[in-house]
Amino acid sequence: MSADDETLGVYGAQAARYASFTDNIGDDPHLARFIADIPPGGRVLDLGCGPGTAAAQMAQAGLVVDATDAVPEMVDLATAAHPGVTAWIATFDEIAGVDLYDGIWANFSLLHAPRSAMPTHLAALRTALKPGGRFHIGVKTGSGAQRDGLGRLYTYYEEEELTELLTAAGLTPRGQWTGVDAGLDGTVAPWVVIAADG
Repeated sequence: MSADDETLGVYGAQAARYASFTDNIGDDPHLARFIADIPPGGRVLDLGCGPGTAAAQMAQAGLVVDATDAVPEMVDLATAAHPGVTAWIATFDEIAGVDLYDGIWANFSLLHAPRSAMPTHLAALRTALKPGGRFHIGVKTGSGAQRDGLGRLYTYYEEEELTELLTAAGLTPRGQWTGVDAGLDGTVAPWVVIAADG
């Protein structure tokens, strides 16, 4: 399993609170850019979909949305609250398939995987992405790995390291953005978002 049990347990216990926390994702310029880059009616994967807020925005834009999360409570929220979203329970290492998706949205989800597993996950996602498809990833920046105040385990990446990992997986980074925001635990942390082509 790609995320540890304590992290999954926190998300399960905090599912409703996390759903409220992500309600404003409709204003996310990165999500709007991702949706605009996908062909009309294209198929996308929301990896680590949480309560399905981003997946719902994609579905409302006319995309065919597959959404996965390792936390049953999150999948229940994503399925119940958002018509047009097909969600199921899956860990990162259960994603498979070839040339399935026009886009993959991995927004602050893969940062819960161990650093040693990231190359394998990215390679599998690249294989699942259609040639020329769009890939989005967001992570918190820094070094090492540690738990936050809620007990969630994070792996931190510097921008250059993440760019190198994407390139090694066969993805071509084409834009990156940085910022600082408060997370669910209230801690303000820096982050990077990278858009890449398959």
